[in-house]
Amino acid sequence: MIRKISTFWLRHIYPRLAPLIATIGIVGLTACLLILFVVAKLAEEVLEKEAFAFDTTFLLWLHQFANPSLDNLMLFITNLGNPKTVVVVAGVTLGILWWRRYRVEIYVFVLTCLGGLILNTGLKLFFSKPRPQLWTLLISEKSFSFPSGHALGSMVLYGFIAYILATYYPQFSRLIYVLAVILIVAIGISRLYLGVHWPTDVIAGYGVGFLWLMICITMLKLQRLSQGQLLD
Repeated sequence: MIRKISTFWLRHIYPRLAPLIATIGIVGLTACLLILFVVAKLAEEVLEKEAFAFDTTFLLWLHQFANPSLDNLMLFITNLGNPKTVVVVAGVTLGILWWRRYRVEIYVFVLTCLGGLILNTGLKLFFSKPRPQLWTLLISEKSFSFPSGHALGSMVLYGFIAYILATYYPQFSRLIYVLAVILIVAIGISRLYLGVHWPTDVIAGYGVGFLWLMICITMLKLQRLSQGQLLD
């Protein structure tokens, strides 16, 4: 029995997984599976309309630190994830990639952005989770809450840009990734500070965004491998 399972794995399963494992590694694949599990559990709870006690507790705790200076800072940070800013950043990035003639990167970047938009819109409509209303808000949001579009979008957009920059400028890769993480985390925190999202919305947004980002980066790596262009 064990021999049959081993033979089936080696002949049918492993050849399909080998390119994936080679591109993102065992650690990356494990991380993706863990994130997928967390997102699935959160989605299940949202569908069952279960309340998350720590959601309210955390938002109220965070709101204790509200002041005019932080208000202005968080409004500025959250604007970096707003649709208008995202469109401008994506457009500039696309223009630079076109100018540098990075054709493969252009196709994958467009797919990454469109996929992120579709995931955000579709998941919000599917779960239809209302936004928190715990205090008088500084901004008004009309869409549903789960998952956070700012968290998902910033992970996908700025994460992909960071990957491209780190690939072509490996000597600055650590700095690039650190700055990208700080920006992405700051955008998520700004949504919580402003009270327009529950913590679980932001966690789910990051999770879905990271999984989609890994899929797109993997596609890019595989395409480069097929063309003998893998740089990192």
